[in-house]
Amino acid sequence: MQPLKGITVVTLEHAIAAPFATRQLADLGARVIKIERPGSGDFARGYDERVHGLASHFVWTNRSKESLTLDVKHPEAARILEKLVMEKADVVVQNLAPGAASRLGLGFKKLSAAKPQLIVCDISGYGDDADNPGPYRDKKAYDLLIQSEAGFVSVTGTPDEPCKAGPSIADIAAGMYAYSSILAALLQRGQTGKGQRIDISMLESLAEWTSYPLYYAYDGAAPPPRTGASHATIYPYGPFPAGDGTTVMLGLQNEREWVSFCDKVLQQPGLATDPRFTANFKRVAERVALRQIIVDAFQPLTGAQVVERLELAQIANAQVNTMADVWAHPQLRARGRWTEVGTAKGPVPAMLPPGTWDTGPRMDPVPALGEQTDAILAELGYSASEITSLHSSDAV
Repeated sequence: MQPLKGITVVTLEHAIAAPFATRQLADLGARVIKIERPGSGDFARGYDERVHGLASHFVWTNRSKESLTLDVKHPEAARILEKLVMEKADVVVQNLAPGAASRLGLGFKKLSAAKPQLIVCDISGYGDDADNPGPYRDKKAYDLLIQSEAGFVSVTGTPDEPCKAGPSIADIAAGMYAYSSILAALLQRGQTGKGQRIDISMLESLAEWTSYPLYYAYDGAAPPPRTGASHATIYPYGPFPAGDGTTVMLGLQNEREWVSFCDKVLQQPGLATDPRFTANFKRVAERVALRQIIVDAFQPLTGAQVVERLELAQIANAQVNTMADVWAHPQLRARGRWTEVGTAKGPVPAMLPPGTWDTGPRMDPVPALGEQTDAILAELGYSASEITSLHSSDAV
């Protein structure tokens, strides 16, 4: 399934939010032309060298794209970019600093006046609305900073220390909203023939994803406590040690499961009617005492034996897997979720996008810096000598 074949996206992007959005458009068949700085490119190329010398972030978010190097401040390069957008683009995506795209002549008002069907998606930390800029519009915004501003860090971690999410969750949230909003804008354009501007804020994206803790703390109420890997407001729901030193993750969702857990897992059926534990809010309030009961019951058992009891009682459970475990996960392998994509350093494994696809998603190589520059310039009508001249003048 590649429903975006024939759609061209021109993107001035770096780091994660915009590249993740446009990679997903590429997964659906869109042609994504990534504009990069000559010589260095997207700064995420330099984050690390973990994938055969390539950066892990970059390999994850940039497959199936074409890399065009342009010094967008060079007059000739600026003309190339304008020509590319006017002649080829259905969608323009950018996550430069607020106002930078407009200074480059890529603001929505100017572009839509010349090409009304164009969709422009601007991604920033705090939103970029000229009429309602807000006091934070021009603040620098990196993932961890947005995790903090959105309140996410305050409800994540242990009682002693707040923690960030391991992945770049603010960037990912913004990228997902950019992706879905672009798809919606393409559908609307199919009905009206007109494009539109999409203004994506990382803060707003992650504030939405912070989800129930906002309402839990509604009207001045206390927020959910930080409880490490355990659920803050449902108990027992989290990691518990077995006697062999392994950790079992388990979770209960209702009173029927609580009764089964006491009977078949803890083998203490009378505990189900202990007045301290007869409702979830009571178990949450008494989590310290209940945790000790569970730990004591698991102490004579191995992790495998605990899981065996949990399965018998139909209690949800999981392993606390490492990254190595996920690479080898039997369910992902059984469902055929791994494939390969090419890179300048050879093929690397890649997970297929979630979902069922009638015909496979697009899984083309991760581009080397500027790999498609000459081909795209030729497509725009530049001769071989003109392309040589552009290289000589450092425009590309």
